[in-house]
This record gives sequence, structure tokens and C-alpha cells, in this order.
Amino acid sequence: MIKRLLVLFIFSAGTVAWAQNAGASGVKSTTVPFVLDHNRIVIEADISLPGGESQRISAWVDNGNPDFYMSRRVATLLKLEVRCDERECQVPPPKEISIGGMTISLDKVKEAKIPLKSPAAAAILAPGMSAEMNVPSTILRNYDVLVDFPAHKLTLGQPGSLKFNGVNTKVTVNGANGLIEIPSEIEKKKKTTLGLDLGASISLLTPELFERLASAHPDWPHMTGAVGPANMWGLDDETKWKVMRADRLQYGPLFLTAVAVAEFPKDEAASFEKRAGLPTSGLIASEALLNYRVGLDYAHAVVYFDVGRLFTFPDFDVIGLTLRPEDDGRFTILAIADLDGKPSVLTGAEGIQPGDRLVAVDNITTAGSTMGQVWHMLGGDPGKQRMLTIEREGKQHSVLATVQHFLGETDAAEDSKKKSKKR
Repeated sequence: MIKRLLVLFIFSAGTVAWAQNAGASGVKSTTVPFVLDHNRIVIEADISLPGGESQRISAWVDNGNPDFYMSRRVATLLKLEVRCDERECQVPPPKEISIGGMTISLDKVKEAKIPLKSPAAAAILAPGMSAEMNVPSTILRNYDVLVDFPAHKLTLGQPGSLKFNGVNTKVTVNGANGLIEIPSEIEKKKKTTLGLDLGASISLLTPELFERLASAHPDWPHMTGAVGPANMWGLDDETKWKVMRADRLQYGPLFLTAVAVAEFPKDEAASFEKRAGLPTSGLIASEALLNYRVGLDYAHAVVYFDVGRLFTFPDFDVIGLTLRPEDDGRFTILAIADLDGKPSVLTGAEGIQPGDRLVAVDNITTAGSTMGQVWHMLGGDPGKQRMLTIEREGKQHSVLATVQHFLGETDAAEDSKKKSKKR
């Protein structure tokens, strides 16, 4: 847990490589450190301001989204002309950004989008994030990309400049937007495709596939309500999201086990499938690939998986809250998850109610934190107690909450596995 906290708040010594590359011309590749925040890859990038100076900002590497976003603050710094409708604002994109001293061209990006936000959230892409810009698939597809999860390093290179290791598979890359689909198989029955979205915090399966698997395998660990990495954005319907741990699935050349998956919202699933251009059954996110170095060879439509460690992450050892990050940096509690048919945290007047604010965890304030930082505060070894400071109607009180082991093996599942081993 301590190592994960250090990774979240401190960039690694890889910044030395950044400094060596900075200012270099004709750089063919660069390696920079990243922070893994709520399973999202966040790096630092430089933008050139109209006056000639540069400004360093945080950027979210999001290969599962083709749209280019920036914060309103960045658009203001760049003095870009902003046009808005009822949903969002658009600006002409800058010509380039710099990552680790390597110039990343944006000449093929048609527009940059700015989500409509209150003035308090002008310096972020979305509540609960620190990034002011994303690096989407439409940009990444022009490079070789290596995401080294064990070392928390990102390498970008000109096509053909990187040497990839590990097992590999041919994939389908949408030529228009860079979205990746990988041949997959679940339960050795139906072949399908699953997207690769390293910008998502949890893997997702379409409602049809999720329900079919849940019905066929009632012994698989499951729950209702998004906690931990499944609490992606704090949407209202996340309180009703279904989550389970799939026993086994084949993803290209990989055989992944105990994969945490949530039910893909129907509209979002249809939108992703339409943009990817192929029928898809969902997507695999960073959460399932944290032990790997993932290489994206866009030019040859090949993805590499190189195992870097063998470790089981305690992804759902958390306090059972569903949270929504607000524009003002505070966190609203949307729901309390059940465990064994009972609320996992004390509820009622002396406990927690939907609509309360989470002010602090063990006297560490949550205001202005990212979703990843707050969920690290709420995690730990099962049985560990945390003191939560709760605000309701302007008054604060404390609630002692216990870290629970969600999505753990049920007694029935363990008995089933023991019987199967004896056969």
C-alpha cells in the first residue's frame, strides 16, 4: 500500500531521462514517468504559449478515446478562440505539444473540445482528475507506444523506432481514429472482440454478455454498486452498476484470470462499438494489465504484452462508498455498498447518508484530491478501520468505517473450485 501511495504522489527518477531529452531536436523517442491515478496514466507535457515561453501541464494518456480535450485554462493560456454550444466548447487545437522533449504533432487533430464547467473547475478536464489535456488515440496512432506499468514509464517513438518484447497479436486498428479491438474468447465458447482502453479505470462488458455470464456463473464474486476502480466518474447510475470478477478470459495471446468487470452502460457500449467500427463485447482497461508492459505498434496493427511482474492487486479492498467528485473539489457520497446483504458502513443519522460530503479520511482532507488519491485513502487491508469526517447540512461528524474485501471468493465458489481440482 505504501508503495502505491508513493507512486501516486511522486514521479519516479525517470525524470532524469526527461531532462536529458528536453530541448533536443529530432528526437525519435522519449521515455517519461507517469503517475497511475485511479488506473489512469497521467504524464507531464509542455505547451508553447504565444509569448514564446512554455507551460508544463498534466496530460491523461487515453488510447480508448479519439477526441482531444483540454481545460478552459489551457485554452486561455494559448489564447485560442472558444466557440460553445449547450454541451461543450470547441477551439482550434495547438499545432503541437512536447512530451519529454519530443515534439508531438497535432496537425491531424481537427478540433479540441472543452467540457462546460463552472469557473471552479476551469483547470481540469473532469472533476476528480488533475489532467488539463488528454493524449487521445488520434494522436497516439501516429507513434510507437510502450506503457510500462510495473516501472510507471511511458515511451513514445516514431514508427519503427521501438523494440517491443513479449507475446503479440494482430489487432484491428480503426484507421480514422486509432481505436484498437483485440480478438478475444470467453469460456472457450464464443469468439468476440474486446477493445483496449488504457484510459479506463475498470474493464467493461456489454449488458448482454455480462448478464449471460452472471446467470451462468452465480458463484463468481459479484456486487451491485460501484466502489474502488469501478467508481469511474461518480455518475448517478454508478450506484446501480453491476460488478463481478470473471474467472477467466482470453485476450489476444493472454489468459487473464479473476478480471474485475463492470456492466457497460448500454448507450456507451453502442457508442464505443460505432466508433471502433467492429462489433465488440466490451473493453479491457488498465486495471487488468497492471503487471504488463503493453506495446502498441499502430503501424503494423500489433499489440505486445510483456509480463513484468506477478502480483495480485487489492483493487477492491476498500470502504464501501460510491463517490461523486464535484466541480468545487469536494466529494459527495452517492451510496453505501452492501456486503452480505447489509450496509458495509454505518448508516442513518449517526452514520452516513446519500448526499453527505466526505470531508476527510483519518484527518486527511479530501477537498481538491483526485479520485485516485481518495480511493487510496479509503483502501487498505481488510479489517483496517478509517475515521471518516462527514458533512451534512453544514455540520460535521465522524464515522468509523472498516475496509472490506469486496468481490472476494464466496464460500460456494471456493467449494466449487476445490471439487473441480479433485476431479
